[in-house]
Amino acid sequence: MKIIYHCYGGAHSSVIAAAIHLGLLPENRVPTREEICAVPLYDRQGADEHGHFFFMGKDQAGHEVYLTARRSRPEVLENIFTGLAGIFGISSADYYLVNVMGKVNLTMKLGGFLSRRWGVTRVGRPIVTVGTQAAYFQIVKLVQRVKSEVGGYGENPVFQRKHFSTCRSGRDDSHGTPDGRGETGQKYLEPAVFEYQKK
Repeated sequence: MKIIYHCYGGAHSSVIAAAIHLGLLPENRVPTREEICAVPLYDRQGADEHGHFFFMGKDQAGHEVYLTARRSRPEVLENIFTGLAGIFGISSADYYLVNVMGKVNLTMKLGGFLSRRWGVTRVGRPIVTVGTQAAYFQIVKLVQRVKSEVGGYGENPVFQRKHFSTCRSGRDDSHGTPDGRGETGQKYLEPAVFEYQKK
């Protein structure tokens, strides 16, 4: 299965959710600012990369984890996936959309706007990171709910939903793409084309 975390700009909440999902950030404590800023793509994706899908890695159940920026229209992303799945005969059990915007607080929005939209990274990044720390355990809970619904982590629940939406719009702008390797040694950020093959 392909799990896709999405938010406004693909730079903060979706990145953190994907990192938690993959075990790059802890679930039992709030990470330091240095740990957060070291996560690939955190506060780095640019507006010209919105709409691209970035591969972050495979989780312990073998599910592929991606993230994307879809601006303020999560329903468009969900409708596109549903439409393409119908056209190409893709089962809804092959993908799982997760809207992370419901966990974004005002501090994250302000910091993200300053850092990504205005380019004042020196001011905006510390602000958005403080906001991320404040929202951290809410994002952890979301990831845990996703894992519970998707299954494959030592149990085999039946997959029932093709997307998981927290249903709150907002802004979370982003900037440039770094290269890097995770703690597991796997290559991150193989960007852009997100393909399915018809079974």
